[in-house]
Amino acid sequence: MVDVGRAPGIRPRPGIWRRLDGFARRAFPVTSTVLLMLASNAPFGIPDQAALLPAVTMIAVFFWSVFRPSGMPPLAVFLIGLLLDLLGWLPLGTGVLTLLLAHAFCARWRRGLARQGFLPVWLVFTGFAAAAAAVMWGLASLLILRLLPLAPAAFQAVLTAALYPALAIPFGRAHRDLAAPERA
Repeated sequence: MVDVGRAPGIRPRPGIWRRLDGFARRAFPVTSTVLLMLASNAPFGIPDQAALLPAVTMIAVFFWSVFRPSGMPPLAVFLIGLLLDLLGWLPLGTGVLTLLLAHAFCARWRRGLARQGFLPVWLVFTGFAAAAAAVMWGLASLLILRLLPLAPAAFQAVLTAALYPALAIPFGRAHRDLAAPERA
């Protein structure tokens, strides 16, 4: 059977603009995550604004690790976690370990999650946000050798779960249009 859609022969090498476009599309998940982290850390004067930084970071890493894992490699997750620890004044390693655990979870369950609709993914993320807040609370308590209050961790989990739709919907559109390397 002859494939009519493909022309035989040599294809020209992609030009510099096409290669730059492909690079920008592949770098979009990490770049957008870092820019959102910096924006959520800007002094807007919002009450409890410090809780936005880990929430936004967890959402971005979870989403891109599920839907575009090639755009969120483990090294990038490690560096984003380090930036989270530094920007959020967290004990070094708590954000790194939590985000790497999130990435590993997404890598393990990616095939099942990516085929689900929005609501099931959001419900899984809600449970994961609660577990991540508990891990961060436990690590921070362990590192300072005393139990921290549980209320901030619960607030962090609820805020992270509540913000997921506000970021996942634009991320989903970007995943289909802007960040798709196959469209470069």
